[in-house]
Amino acid sequence: MEEFNITETSTGKVKILHLEGFLDAHTSAILENEINKIFDKQEYSIVVNFNKLTYISSAGLGVFMAFIERARQNGGDIKLCEMNNKIFNIFDMLGFPLLFEIYKTQEEAVEKFMNPKQ
Repeated sequence: MEEFNITETSTGKVKILHLEGFLDAHTSAILENEINKIFDKQEYSIVVNFNKLTYISSAGLGVFMAFIERARQNGGDIKLCEMNNKIFNIFDMLGFPLLFEIYKTQEEAVEKFMNPKQ
């Protein structure tokens, strides 16, 4: 089984999840647990940084679909950033750019939470 790690940082009220490795059916529960912990603290503004993610399966994609509505219902959002071309193409092929805001840099994603009208 390939390795998967999450590192959490914060900028103001925005939680940033840095994903690394393989996000698949075996590791998606780790991401689910991490997002649930954030939501349990009544925090709903999340940026997911894909800079070090090398693979994502449909189970990994499903995690984002499972949480986006709850984040938005609570005044937050899940914004995605720093995807390599291979990962972005998977998201793009499945229409995720219509549902999620995807940014080139983490700074752009965090800034969108700070200044949503820009």
